Amino acid sequence: MGSEQAVAKKGLTGQVRGYATLIGLIILSWGIFKVLTPSNFGSAANMLSYFQSGLIAAVGAMGFYFVMVMGMFDFSIGANIMLSAIMGCVIASRFNMGYAGLILGSIVTGAIVGFLNGIFYIKLRIPSMIVTTGLALIYESIANFMAGGSSQILPADLRAFGKMPMNLILAFAAFAVAYFILNYTKIGTYTYAIGSNEFVAKNMGININKYKVLAFVISGAFLGVMAILTISYGSSMLAVTGMASMSRNFVPTMGCFFGMAFKKYGMPLQSIILGEFIIQIIFFGFVALGAPTAIQDIITGLALLIIITLTTKSVKGEVVK
Repeated sequence: MGSEQAVAKKGLTGQVRGYATLIGLIILSWGIFKVLTPSNFGSAANMLSYFQSGLIAAVGAMGFYFVMVMGMFDFSIGANIMLSAIMGCVIASRFNMGYAGLILGSIVTGAIVGFLNGIFYIKLRIPSMIVTTGLALIYESIANFMAGGSSQILPADLRAFGKMPMNLILAFAAFAVAYFILNYTKIGTYTYAIGSNEFVAKNMGININKYKVLAFVISGAFLGVMAILTISYGSSMLAVTGMASMSRNFVPTMGCFFGMAFKKYGMPLQSIILGEFIIQIIFFGFVALGAPTAIQDIITGLALLIIITLTTKSVKGEVVK
């Protein structure tokens, strides 16, 4: 009993440290840009807007976490979001299925894309980065075909998920599902087991390939939810080709890095939400400063690398997996 209490206390202490670090980074990021541009940055209304923008990417990042924690990667995130949003929009508007078409079309499409990623990865036995990069080109072409070469506009009466409170409800519902899967199901247990040591997990009788495919499916479904939020917020989705969709990979991936960094504190999903909030604060801070896009990307990338490096620095004597 005493040892269990000690473990629980240690976990609680770690979470307190993790939350303190993230909140400190939020305050620091806000403070720097508030000093530099006090008139058009960081008001209460602005911060709420930044948080809502961060939640959109956080939903996708929570799904991607299932893939990344197993040591795999996905370069088709942007293509999945684009294809899922277009399919959801097409089914909702052209087939008059309304919100049911938008939700089911986007999530099912995302899950199918994830399933294809997982199957091709398992069957071809080549790195996931290579597989998903090649498949991203195919998904972009399919999205372009479905869109007919033009931007798909979501009808005004189907944009409830683009503003409060429906965007918050959908995002936190996704968070609750991800939290439940990770902490209270066999899928979550096996996900961590495979990510910790695939060889040991295989010797324990875990079907490695099955759960890797399942990780991609879960990731794809969450990217489908992100697609709903994205097209509802922006009202349209343009199909692009030539790997241009990869620009959508960056923000969810960086949020997932926060999850990986704070996994040691037992709060990966919470850190993804707060991490995406930090990313949005930095991004909108540079927008408020009027910095050129290239400079924004360089400094934002460097800042996030520093943050991740500092938060993932191992304790002396600790084994990093």
